Formats: sequence, structure tokens, C-alpha cells
Amino acid sequence: MKEIEIFYEKQEQTFKEVLLALKEIILRQDQDITNVLKYGMPFFCYKGKMFCYLWIHKKLQQPYIGIVEGKYFDEPFLIQEKRSRMKIMMLDFSKDLPLDEIEIILQKALNLYKSGIIKV
Repeated sequence: MKEIEIFYEKQEQTFKEVLLALKEIILRQDQDITNVLKYGMPFFCYKGKMFCYLWIHKKLQQPYIGIVEGKYFDEPFLIQEKRSRMKIMMLDFSKDLPLDEIEIILQKALNLYKSGIIKV
């Protein structure tokens, strides 16, 4: 088993289901997206360049999607906290995933790379 697969398998069931669902949502956005383990977290790269990641917020115990170039976005559901570049989208695992919002922000993030704003 690959390191990335082991990461998902080790998660508590509640988080595991959400993280695996998010993984599938992210991977289906573009064929050039890959899922790798970096810094102990599942990162998603577009043509080798990191563009988002999944993690669990330590204080809130909620899963989130981290958008690497989040500084380019003003969506109210993205949180900066103490990050200068990245923003996160918190997800409540007790509710259905906000699929439309997730896909919109992922496509906007991908467009930064596809348009050349972020070099790949």
C-alpha cells in the first residue's frame, strides 16, 4: 500500500469518509491532478504544483480543504487564520458536503494555474 493510502486508512471513520469523498471530488476536477503525501498530509498537485490539501482542524476537530493560493480569493467561506498565502474551507462532517461551493473554489484555484497566474 502507498503512503497516501495508508494515511486515509489510519483516519477515524468519521473523518475517513469525508476525506475519501473529498479526495474523489478533487481528483475528478482535472485529469492532471495527482494525490500525494507531503508534510504528512494529503496534497493535491496540478501538473506537479501543489494547489490544495486536506486536513483536520486541531481546535475545531473539523475537516477542511486548504487552498494553497487562497490569497487570491475573497469568498466568505474561506478562512485565512494566521496564514499569509493559504485559506481553508471548513467542512461540517455532520452535514452534506457543499459540493457546488467545493467545485467552484477548486475550479477557480485550478484556473490560476491554467491561466498562468501561478506558473507550473
